Amino acid sequence: MMRHLVVPNREVEAVLGHVRARGWGALSHRVFSSEDGFSRLIPLDAGAPLELPDSLNYPVEMHEGVPDEKIETDWLTLLAVEVDQSTILEKGESWPSNHEFVGDMMIVRIDNEVAEFTDSIARAKLGAHPHIRLLLADDGVEGEFRIRQLRPIGARLADRILAGPSLEFAPPDLFSTEVAVKESGRVIRCDPTRAYFSTKLQTERLETLALAKELREELDRPLRVADPFCGVGPALATLLGEPDLVSDLLATDLNPNAIQLLMTNLSKWDKKPYPEGAPDIHRAYDNRLVGLADALTLSASSSIAGQWDLVLVNLPHRTIEFLPALVPLLDRSTPSIIRGRAIVEESAIEEANQAIRSALPDMMADKPQPSLKIKRDYSASLRLCSFEAWIASE
Repeated sequence: MMRHLVVPNREVEAVLGHVRARGWGALSHRVFSSEDGFSRLIPLDAGAPLELPDSLNYPVEMHEGVPDEKIETDWLTLLAVEVDQSTILEKGESWPSNHEFVGDMMIVRIDNEVAEFTDSIARAKLGAHPHIRLLLADDGVEGEFRIRQLRPIGARLADRILAGPSLEFAPPDLFSTEVAVKESGRVIRCDPTRAYFSTKLQTERLETLALAKELREELDRPLRVADPFCGVGPALATLLGEPDLVSDLLATDLNPNAIQLLMTNLSKWDKKPYPEGAPDIHRAYDNRLVGLADALTLSASSSIAGQWDLVLVNLPHRTIEFLPALVPLLDRSTPSIIRGRAIVEESAIEEANQAIRSALPDMMADKPQPSLKIKRDYSASLRLCSFEAWIASE
């Protein structure tokens, strides 16, 4: 799902000019017609700000993006220069049609069926996407912090495309994977080879923002937000970008690389100095509790337990398991929210819903029970889901 501007047909060309001039148009997606035919929907890039200028004061709707077939045809056309057409047809859906942009990098999964053509794929992808500096193959995740194993398979050096043996002659800085990603008007420093980060979760972060604003209205004050699995802080970037939404912040992680990048990001977002490196959890400021910490031990501290209005649980493989240890973080004197993500078998979603509900205190009577919503496939049988739970005051 991505944001689209809904623009009357007669105004589309002018609006497209504004969007493209600012670099806010979604790459690889195209404009398409509304159902009634009177408007066109213009896809917005993940980095476009939430608050658009008056010149772009049009309704915004969330829709599945429509891939720009021209771009995909372009890369396949370039591939056909090196790989014969019969092989392209034979391998069919094994070719990497999906990809993820992270800054000026592109990440693709190379199916074993087409692995022998990796160099050709790299040249074709880079040829079709001239803004990309580095192309990386995603070999899955490893380790306690589930870090993506990303392997350089192509790069751009001035006007040259490097792939295969020619990559050996590329300068080391060309392979840097620390980049700046603009999202919701904030710049996020990240490195997907050191700390988990996905641009594909922007919709989730916007949904969390909407929930946070609803909770602020319920409480009639800014929120105290706890993100005990914060990574480099993408969820916080969106929340902190909303004026008068967050008062106090708890941001921790067990990955030192993530905390190091988080400190850099917070210093930019808060416009205050934060420690360099990856310090243990400490009060950087009266309203900022940040650093390395085990989320499961946080509630043992009397100064942390029972202090937070919104708790984010972004550890989808273990969210349900960890819920009982995280509930004590909530301030139960007022309504609060737990917002989480979970990876479950599609056939076990209702069972997982029951496990979530049994792990949580009583819900607010006028809010729906927490229920997993499928966001996308994680594998052939597993689904990545999200939920929110509105917890009643005691």
